[in-house]
Amino acid sequence: MWLTIKHAIIIVAAFALLVLVFRLGIYVRRIAESTSPVPTEANSSPRASPEIGSPPITPSRPAPPVGQETPEDRDLARPAETPVLSKPETLTIPVAGIRPEQLRDTYSEARSEGRTHNALDIMANCGTPTVAATAGKIIKLFQSKRGGITIYQLGADNRTVYYYAHLARYADGLTEGRIAQQGEVIGYVGDTGNVAPGGCHLHFAIWIVTDPKRYWNGENINPYPLLRS
Repeated sequence: MWLTIKHAIIIVAAFALLVLVFRLGIYVRRIAESTSPVPTEANSSPRASPEIGSPPITPSRPAPPVGQETPEDRDLARPAETPVLSKPETLTIPVAGIRPEQLRDTYSEARSEGRTHNALDIMANCGTPTVAATAGKIIKLFQSKRGGITIYQLGADNRTVYYYAHLARYADGLTEGRIAQQGEVIGYVGDTGNVAPGGCHLHFAIWIVTDPKRYWNGENINPYPLLRS
Protein backbone atom coordinates (compact mmCIF):
# COMPACT_ATOMS: atom_id res chain seq x y z
CA MET A 1 0.00 0.00 0.00
CA TRP A 2 2.81 2.42 0.97
CA LEU A 3 4.67 1.75 -2.29
CA THR A 4 1.57 2.36 -4.35
CA ILE A 5 0.95 5.75 -2.73
CA LYS A 6 4.63 6.64 -3.11
CA HIS A 7 4.61 5.72 -6.79
CA ALA A 8 1.45 7.74 -7.34
CA ILE A 9 3.03 10.81 -5.75
CA ILE A 10 6.10 10.46 -7.96
CA ILE A 11 3.95 10.11 -11.08
CA VAL A 12 1.85 13.15 -10.16
CA ALA A 13 4.97 15.21 -9.40
CA ALA A 14 6.58 14.21 -12.71
CA PHE A 15 3.41 15.11 -14.61
CA ALA A 16 3.21 18.46 -12.86
CA LEU A 17 6.85 19.13 -13.73
CA LEU A 18 6.21 18.34 -17.42
CA VAL A 19 3.22 20.68 -17.46
CA LEU A 20 5.30 23.44 -15.86
CA VAL A 21 8.12 23.00 -18.39
CA PHE A 22 5.63 23.04 -21.30
CA ARG A 23 3.94 26.22 -20.09
CA LEU A 24 7.29 27.86 -19.45
CA GLY A 25 8.33 27.08 -23.05
CA ILE A 26 5.15 28.68 -24.40
CA TYR A 27 5.73 31.76 -22.27
CA VAL A 28 9.32 32.16 -23.44
CA ARG A 29 8.28 31.77 -27.11
CA ARG A 30 5.59 34.44 -26.81
CA ILE A 31 8.05 36.86 -25.25
CA ALA A 32 10.52 36.27 -28.12
CA GLU A 33 7.82 36.81 -30.76
CA SER A 34 6.60 40.03 -29.17
CA THR A 35 10.10 41.57 -29.10
CA SER A 36 11.17 40.60 -32.65
CA PRO A 37 10.55 43.19 -35.51
CA VAL A 38 7.57 42.51 -37.71
CA PRO A 39 8.39 42.78 -41.44
CA THR A 40 6.56 45.71 -43.05
CA GLU A 41 6.60 47.38 -46.44
CA ALA A 42 8.73 50.16 -44.96
CA ASN A 43 11.54 47.94 -43.60
CA SER A 44 11.33 45.15 -46.15
CA SER A 45 12.04 47.50 -49.07
CA PRO A 46 15.34 49.31 -49.60
CA ARG A 47 13.45 52.53 -50.48
CA ALA A 48 12.90 54.98 -47.62
CA SER A 49 9.31 56.05 -47.06
CA PRO A 50 8.64 59.80 -47.27
CA GLU A 51 7.98 61.57 -44.02
CA ILE A 52 4.40 62.44 -43.12
CA GLY A 53 3.54 65.89 -44.38
CA SER A 54 6.41 66.07 -46.86
CA PRO A 55 5.49 67.15 -50.41
CA PRO A 56 5.32 64.47 -53.11
CA ILE A 57 8.58 63.93 -54.95
CA THR A 58 8.34 64.75 -58.65
CA PRO A 59 11.14 63.22 -60.73
CA SER A 60 12.94 65.92 -62.68
CA ARG A 61 13.82 65.46 -66.32
CA PRO A 62 17.54 65.81 -66.91
CA ALA A 63 18.67 68.35 -69.46
CA PRO A 64 19.31 66.73 -72.83
CA PRO A 65 22.95 66.44 -73.85
CA VAL A 66 24.23 68.94 -76.34
CA GLY A 67 23.29 67.94 -79.88
CA GLN A 68 20.89 65.19 -78.83
CA GLU A 69 17.71 67.25 -79.10
CA THR A 70 16.36 69.18 -82.06
CA PRO A 71 13.89 72.06 -82.09
CA GLU A 72 11.32 69.69 -83.56
CA ASP A 73 11.77 67.32 -80.61
CA ARG A 74 11.57 70.06 -77.99
CA ASP A 75 8.30 71.41 -79.41
CA LEU A 76 6.21 68.29 -78.74
CA ALA A 77 2.75 69.36 -77.56
CA ARG A 78 3.98 72.92 -77.15
CA PRO A 79 1.89 75.90 -78.32
CA ALA A 80 3.39 78.43 -80.67
CA GLU A 81 4.97 81.41 -78.93
CA THR A 82 5.58 84.80 -80.44
CA PRO A 83 8.04 86.86 -78.37
CA VAL A 84 9.40 89.92 -80.09
CA LEU A 85 13.07 90.52 -80.83
CA SER A 86 14.35 93.44 -78.79
CA LYS A 87 16.31 94.72 -81.79
CA PRO A 88 14.76 93.38 -85.00
CA GLU A 89 17.34 92.99 -87.72
CA THR A 90 16.95 92.73 -91.46
CA LEU A 91 17.15 89.07 -92.45
CA THR A 92 17.92 87.54 -95.80
CA ILE A 93 15.45 84.92 -97.02
CA PRO A 94 17.55 81.79 -96.46
CA VAL A 95 16.75 80.15 -99.80
CA ALA A 96 18.34 81.63 -102.91
CA GLY A 97 15.91 83.08 -105.45
CA ILE A 98 12.83 83.10 -103.17
CA ARG A 99 10.97 86.42 -103.02
CA PRO A 100 9.02 87.65 -99.96
CA GLU A 101 5.65 87.26 -101.70
CA GLN A 102 6.37 83.57 -102.28
CA LEU A 103 6.58 82.82 -98.55
CA ARG A 104 3.69 81.17 -96.71
CA ASP A 105 3.24 81.46 -92.95
CA THR A 106 3.38 77.90 -91.58
CA TYR A 107 4.49 78.85 -88.08
CA SER A 108 1.28 77.94 -86.21
CA GLU A 109 0.38 74.86 -88.23
CA ALA A 110 -0.18 71.58 -86.39
CA ARG A 111 2.19 68.68 -86.84
CA SER A 112 2.16 65.01 -85.77
CA GLU A 113 2.24 63.95 -82.10
CA GLY A 114 0.53 67.14 -80.97
CA ARG A 115 3.36 69.40 -82.07
CA THR A 116 3.09 72.97 -83.30
CA HIS A 117 5.36 73.70 -86.26
CA ASN A 118 7.03 76.81 -84.77
CA ALA A 119 8.96 77.28 -88.00
CA LEU A 120 8.66 78.37 -91.60
CA ASP A 121 8.70 75.89 -94.48
CA ILE A 122 10.23 77.47 -97.58
CA MET A 123 9.50 75.35 -100.63
CA ALA A 124 12.21 75.11 -103.29
CA ASN A 125 13.74 72.69 -105.74
CA CYS A 126 16.15 70.12 -104.37
CA GLY A 127 19.70 71.43 -104.47
CA THR A 128 18.73 75.12 -104.29
CA PRO A 129 21.38 76.97 -102.26
CA THR A 130 20.54 77.68 -98.61
CA VAL A 131 22.10 80.94 -97.43
CA ALA A 132 22.74 82.38 -93.98
CA ALA A 133 19.83 84.59 -92.96
CA THR A 134 22.22 86.77 -90.97
CA ALA A 135 25.87 86.91 -89.96
CA GLY A 136 26.79 84.59 -87.09
CA LYS A 137 28.73 81.59 -85.85
CA ILE A 138 27.90 78.05 -86.97
CA ILE A 139 27.58 76.42 -83.55
CA LYS A 140 26.38 72.95 -84.52
CA LEU A 141 26.19 70.70 -87.58
CA PHE A 142 23.86 67.88 -86.65
CA GLN A 143 21.87 65.07 -88.24
CA SER A 144 18.59 64.17 -86.53
CA LYS A 145 15.75 61.77 -87.22
CA ARG A 146 13.21 64.54 -87.76
CA GLY A 147 15.37 67.38 -89.03
CA GLY A 148 17.71 65.38 -91.21
CA ILE A 149 20.84 67.36 -92.04
CA THR A 150 20.68 70.53 -89.92
CA ILE A 151 22.60 73.69 -89.07
CA TYR A 152 22.43 75.74 -85.86
CA GLN A 153 23.71 79.31 -86.21
CA LEU A 154 24.10 81.80 -83.35
CA GLY A 155 23.46 85.44 -84.25
CA ALA A 156 25.79 88.33 -83.49
CA ASP A 157 23.70 89.20 -80.40
CA ASN A 158 24.79 85.86 -78.85
CA ARG A 159 21.18 85.01 -77.97
CA THR A 160 19.31 84.39 -81.24
CA VAL A 161 19.58 80.94 -82.83
CA TYR A 162 18.78 80.31 -86.50
CA TYR A 163 17.99 76.73 -87.45
CA TYR A 164 18.13 75.26 -90.96
CA ALA A 165 16.80 71.70 -91.48
CA HIS A 166 16.07 69.02 -94.12
CA LEU A 167 19.19 69.98 -96.07
CA ALA A 168 20.51 67.79 -98.86
CA ARG A 169 24.09 68.54 -97.77
CA TYR A 170 26.32 71.21 -96.30
CA ALA A 171 28.26 73.71 -98.36
CA ASP A 172 31.84 72.67 -99.02
CA GLY A 173 34.15 73.75 -96.21
CA LEU A 174 31.39 74.50 -93.71
CA THR A 175 32.57 73.71 -90.17
CA GLU A 176 31.44 74.35 -86.63
CA GLY A 177 32.91 77.59 -85.31
CA ARG A 178 32.92 79.29 -88.71
CA ILE A 179 31.47 82.82 -88.85
CA ALA A 180 29.05 82.71 -91.76
CA GLN A 181 28.34 86.02 -93.46
CA GLN A 182 24.80 87.08 -94.27
CA GLY A 183 23.83 85.67 -97.67
CA GLU A 184 26.71 83.15 -97.71
CA VAL A 185 25.83 79.68 -99.03
CA ILE A 186 25.88 77.25 -96.10
CA GLY A 187 23.99 74.28 -97.55
CA TYR A 188 21.49 73.05 -100.11
CA VAL A 189 17.74 72.44 -99.88
CA GLY A 190 16.82 68.77 -99.57
CA ASP A 191 14.34 66.23 -98.26
CA THR A 192 16.27 64.60 -95.41
CA GLY A 193 14.65 63.77 -92.08
CA ASN A 194 10.90 63.25 -91.80
CA VAL A 195 10.14 64.59 -95.27
CA ALA A 196 8.43 62.64 -98.04
CA PRO A 197 10.92 61.85 -100.83
CA GLY A 198 10.95 64.72 -103.29
CA GLY A 199 9.19 67.13 -100.91
CA CYS A 200 12.20 69.40 -100.82
CA HIS A 201 12.01 72.51 -98.66
CA LEU A 202 13.93 74.37 -95.98
CA HIS A 203 12.60 74.17 -92.41
CA PHE A 204 13.70 77.52 -90.96
CA ALA A 205 13.23 78.39 -87.29
CA ILE A 206 14.34 81.14 -84.92
CA TRP A 207 14.37 81.22 -81.14
CA ILE A 208 15.86 83.29 -78.32
CA VAL A 209 18.07 81.53 -75.75
CA THR A 210 19.07 82.60 -72.25
CA ASP A 211 22.16 80.37 -72.25
CA PRO A 212 24.07 79.97 -75.53
CA LYS A 213 25.44 76.64 -74.25
CA ARG A 214 21.86 75.33 -74.29
CA TYR A 215 21.31 76.51 -77.83
CA TRP A 216 18.52 74.01 -78.49
CA ASN A 217 16.23 75.49 -75.81
CA GLY A 218 14.59 78.91 -76.16
CA GLU A 219 11.54 81.03 -76.90
CA ASN A 220 10.30 80.65 -80.46
CA ILE A 221 10.08 83.54 -82.92
CA ASN A 222 7.92 83.51 -86.03
CA PRO A 223 10.32 84.05 -88.97
CA TYR A 224 7.54 84.96 -91.42
CA PRO A 225 7.05 88.66 -90.55
CA LEU A 226 10.80 89.18 -90.26
CA LEU A 227 11.44 87.74 -93.73
CA ARG A 228 8.46 89.50 -95.30
CA SER A 229 9.75 92.86 -94.12
